[in-house]
Amino acid sequence: MKDLSLYHITRPSTLKENAPLLIMFHGYGSDENDLFSFASELPEDLFIISVRAPFAMQPYGNAWYAINFDEDNGKWSDDEQAKTSRDLISKFIDEATEQYPVDKENVSLLGFSQGSILSYAVALTYPEKVNNIIALSGYINQELIPKNHNTEDYKHLNFFCSHGSVDQVIPVDWARKTPGILDGLSIKHEYHEYPVGHGVAPQNFYDFKNWLSKLV
Repeated sequence: MKDLSLYHITRPSTLKENAPLLIMFHGYGSDENDLFSFASELPEDLFIISVRAPFAMQPYGNAWYAINFDEDNGKWSDDEQAKTSRDLISKFIDEATEQYPVDKENVSLLGFSQGSILSYAVALTYPEKVNNIIALSGYINQELIPKNHNTEDYKHLNFFCSHGSVDQVIPVDWARKTPGILDGLSIKHEYHEYPVGHGVAPQNFYDFKNWLSKLV
């Protein structure tokens, strides 16, 4: 067995081979244990991997890319670092489908916040590697995806997108652009809002769980 490119924890499937794979990506300043709390509530036939972002923060936590503040209190993202993480995730998908008893034709991603932004980026850059994407409290950063799209490459994708209507971290207006972008790419999707801030409401969890259960 070879070393995988990113640190992660797993919950094996009840299936011994060709299990549907779900990979989870946490938000800025968190780690792989955050979303793993969902694992016990999700379908038992899923092989679940929760991944730690590659950039360590001080004094604790990890990030998929840096978020910086200038002297005018403006906030900007390090898109080059984000592209590095995007490509690391792509490599990790290849390694995971090779090392674990999973079906490489049935790969789903679940991301929260930064992890959601990266899930969008991976799916829209490497669509051949994934099927279903659960994007929680994020948005599509168009700097992280190809400029020239072939909608034929995206026809198998399916997105569940959700956001808190009073999100104080990522404005809901950013997320509301998502349906239009996905429509323009002829990608199947659902978009939901919940009356919460930057988090996952119980109803949000049940909705994406039911959505995913029908697809895997």
